[in-house]
Amino acid sequence: MTWPVIPLGSLLTLQRGYDLPEQSRRPGDIPVITSSGITGFHAEAGATGPGVVTGRYGTIGAVHFIEEDYWPHNTTLFVSDFKGNNPRFVAYLLKSLDLAHQVSSGAVPGVNRNILHAMLVPDVPHDRQRSIADTLSSYDDLIENNTRRIGLLEQAARLLYEEWFVRLRFPGHEHTRIVAGVPEGWEHVPTPEAVDINPRTSLSAEEKHWWVEMSDLPLDSMVIQNAVKREGRSGSKFRNGDTLLARITPCLENGKTAFVDFLSNGEVGRGSTEFIVLRSKRLSPEYVYCLSRTYAFRENAIKSMIGSSGRQRVQESCFDKFWVWVPPHALLRLFTQVAEPIFRQIKTLHLQNQKLHSARDAILPRLMRGKIKV
Repeated sequence: MTWPVIPLGSLLTLQRGYDLPEQSRRPGDIPVITSSGITGFHAEAGATGPGVVTGRYGTIGAVHFIEEDYWPHNTTLFVSDFKGNNPRFVAYLLKSLDLAHQVSSGAVPGVNRNILHAMLVPDVPHDRQRSIADTLSSYDDLIENNTRRIGLLEQAARLLYEEWFVRLRFPGHEHTRIVAGVPEGWEHVPTPEAVDINPRTSLSAEEKHWWVEMSDLPLDSMVIQNAVKREGRSGSKFRNGDTLLARITPCLENGKTAFVDFLSNGEVGRGSTEFIVLRSKRLSPEYVYCLSRTYAFRENAIKSMIGSSGRQRVQESCFDKFWVWVPPHALLRLFTQVAEPIFRQIKTLHLQNQKLHSARDAILPRLMRGKIKV
């Protein structure tokens, strides 16, 4: 059967989020939800959980579900009244709508809640709402579990890197002589001697190449969330094993950094010109990625930023002043033997998540139209 339709405003009430300038935020554990998801924390809640938030400006059309109390940012619309409907079902319902194309006219593209309230949506009985939400949640639970595993695996690789190459507690360090502050057999060199910064990379003659946007980079993980093939030859060029580091504020400060591992052998991809491409010369791809995640490396880049407020960019010359360790080949091979399988497992889990996303998104509209009985 198919459900009758009603205006979205009969099902719920959307309300504009609240202003929260950076200087007004106070330390706390209340998540701040912007159009792109959780981007920080605050001491005060603006709305009670469970909550459903969608982007009003910025990442228009993204829908976020949150269990606990939260602060909905002014770049969002949040559900202030569910009118007795299942909150998780409401989140899935909004995801099934083409919210990104409901943009109102104006100098700054955005979503008008009155336009959304007028959209016709299925009037699903409350008992079916829970069944639909439970069915779709089973996919999301698996995705979330894989995402947690990805986080733990990456943390393990980064902790190993810091133990060996920052604290210098590498295997055999107790018996290694220190000569002029350098472990015997090691070198301490400026970054460009060990890492290619924005290396020259030639594209093939194909019309389309993989393209990565800044929005495809997560804040706290190496995984590139999405990539599409499109025509063109401009942008940053990268290969498998390269690290993409955001050069622009606030993307760098927020943590946008990724490891390239989705290309075919010999293939070259393109991305935003706001990426700095880091490629190993004397180290290893895994070493370079872990290096790029260290506080010292990032602070050196952040302090070099120049430009107008809100558009400041890293100066490549800053890497000339940042020195890195080049360990002996045997130790570097040992690190790679441990880190490389971790990186491969992260890739496998990400591919599983992509398949789960596709399966969930395939049944979502059919469930909402009553085409699948649950």
